[in-house]
Amino acid sequence: MPLEATVMIIDNSEYMRNGDYHPTRFDAQADAVNIIFQTKTDSNPENTVGIMTSAGKCPEVLVTHTKDMGQILQGIHVAGNKIGGEIDIPTAINIAQLALKHRENKNLRQRIIVFVGSPLEGQAADEKNMVKLAKKLKKNNVAVDVVTFGDGIEEADAEGKTVLKSFVDNVNSGDNSHLLSVAPGVLLLSDALITSAVLAADRGALIPEELQTGGGGGEASGSGAGFEFGVDPSLDPELAMALRLSMQEAQARDAAEANATAGSSSSAAAPAAESSSSTSAAGAAAAAATAGAGAAAVAASSAGPADDEMDDDEEELKRALAMSEEKDVDMEGDEEEEEDDDEDEDLDDDEEEDEDEDAAIARAIEMSMQTQKKDEEAKKK
Repeated sequence: MPLEATVMIIDNSEYMRNGDYHPTRFDAQADAVNIIFQTKTDSNPENTVGIMTSAGKCPEVLVTHTKDMGQILQGIHVAGNKIGGEIDIPTAINIAQLALKHRENKNLRQRIIVFVGSPLEGQAADEKNMVKLAKKLKKNNVAVDVVTFGDGIEEADAEGKTVLKSFVDNVNSGDNSHLLSVAPGVLLLSDALITSAVLAADRGALIPEELQTGGGGGEASGSGAGFEFGVDPSLDPELAMALRLSMQEAQARDAAEANATAGSSSSAAAPAAESSSSTSAAGAAAAAATAGAGAAAVAASSAGPADDEMDDDEEELKRALAMSEEKDVDMEGDEEEEEDDDEDEDLDDDEEEDEDEDAAIARAIEMSMQTQKKDEEAKKK
């Protein structure tokens, strides 16, 4: 979690009107400035950021050390209205160093981030002058990051060295200074910064330790290169964590399936052993049974007459039981016939009673009719 005061020197020369970076070099640079400010302030709330220009009539400080994003946006807007002229890197760096010297919190480390999007000219192209400036910055404990974008910034010498490379090498102390070159058409300038060493320390304060797998180098790399699952945790930490958890769950499932397969194979071997032992036991039992049957046959042959007498007694008992059952059946038949006769007699009696009642009713009706006739004849007389 670095505690730093940073001053960003932006390029507002005529070369910023070029459209090789979408939509223009200046707009791509503005996005990168926003990313740097957000990363710095998110990594430590005590961090401060300032912004100044390096071209125009002369280098100018637009915003001193601040934690307000609105002031940074306003400074970018002002710089966008002052595009023109040529960059003066040595003068801009000296002014930035003075601004850092007058920072409010002296506990903040000093850092300068220089954006270079136009060819080096004047003192900036003088290697001896730039190396002298680098040693002065290193003596005052000022770290410098240089971000170059665009074609034809500088040409390498016979040994492959460049002025800006020599400058960064001389100002570097404990790997606190970096040079980042972003070619046009590969990545957005802001994306290249996020995956580079320029913001590596600040990104480390935002990413959990288990997700810090990979980082940016001095040159811009492809999107997701060097990161686990191809996702930069600083861009989307939730996605990176979800992918890691998913991988851990898949590994746990594979381990459980492997254990289950091993257990099933061992359990299948145990029943096979049991079946073989049971087969041998069954063979032994069968042998014992055949032996017992042979012994019984021998015993039966030796028994002889005693078994015949027993068979005769059993047959007599069976015949006696059969006779007793037949008698029971006859007795039951007689009882059923008697019951049928009784039922018939009861039915006859009921019919006779019904007939007597009908006759009595008929006689009563005749008598009542005769009395009615007699009464009517008496009334007529």
